[in-house]
Amino acid sequence: MDGMKLAQRNYYGKALAELAKKDPNTVVLDADLADSTKTSEFRKAAPGRFIEVGIAEQNMIGVASGLAASGKTVFASTFAVFASGRCWEQIRLAVAYPKLNVKIVATHSGISVGEDGASHQALEDIALMRVLPNMTVISPADAYETYAATMAIAKYNGPVYMRMGRSEVPVVTENDAEFVIGKASVLRQGDDVTLVGTGQMVALCLEAASALLEEGIDAEVINMSTIKPLDKGTLRLSLLKTGCSVTAEEHSIIGGMGAAVAEFLSQEMPVPVEMVGTKDTFGESGAPSELFEKYGLTSKDIEEAAKRALERKKELKG
Repeated sequence: MDGMKLAQRNYYGKALAELAKKDPNTVVLDADLADSTKTSEFRKAAPGRFIEVGIAEQNMIGVASGLAASGKTVFASTFAVFASGRCWEQIRLAVAYPKLNVKIVATHSGISVGEDGASHQALEDIALMRVLPNMTVISPADAYETYAATMAIAKYNGPVYMRMGRSEVPVVTENDAEFVIGKASVLRQGDDVTLVGTGQMVALCLEAASALLEEGIDAEVINMSTIKPLDKGTLRLSLLKTGCSVTAEEHSIIGGMGAAVAEFLSQEMPVPVEMVGTKDTFGESGAPSELFEKYGLTSKDIEEAAKRALERKKELKG
């Protein structure tokens, strides 16, 4: 708030350090990236319950499932592109299918990984995890929510996939706010159009809402931090009021949060939906700000999408 930016992964590490003290049943695994994912904070606090598996993500999931089957609460971390892609089959059969208590927490998601390029920019991970039965999918908006979400999923018994970015992102939630799995939060009330954001795109939705208000457009902003299960109730109440929506995510629009929203709305309350996210494409190497501009992920892109949604709403009303 007030322009403050914090790195989500730092607050993931902070939460793990707290869990190391509070819960002797928690075990943390990493795939040779502990300093980057910040699981190193758990390693400092409880070295006997930290396992460095090396660059062997499939094996990490196998070890995690075995520990979970023996009654442990297991956190397994690496970069999002590896956590979701390299070991998807192991996650499907060894974690999701038996519904084991493994929390797959991935950092460095989305195009904001920047200069590391397409090979490291996970733009498909939400889709890959959302399709798995029994899997809960979470994308916190900022550092504070990341901390709260980590503490919440530690108490939840079942598979979870949580993603976060690499860089510092604007703070948009309260430091002491409770995180409830499956519950979205309305950060700004509005009557004309609903902006549904997830991850760091929530801050851009708020920025777009402020710009739209200067043009007489009153936008409601929803932080959809849990993508699966989707908070249909909050969406329903908002869309009954506004009648049109924009979804915004640092992920492909194919199979992502926007697709989840569109699936729900098409079945229960068809209204115009515009999606802001990457299209059917890979990323590339570059500065995050330049990539957001090139791939249409800016607050201006959200503003323009809101205007398109409003125009479509007018056309439907005749």
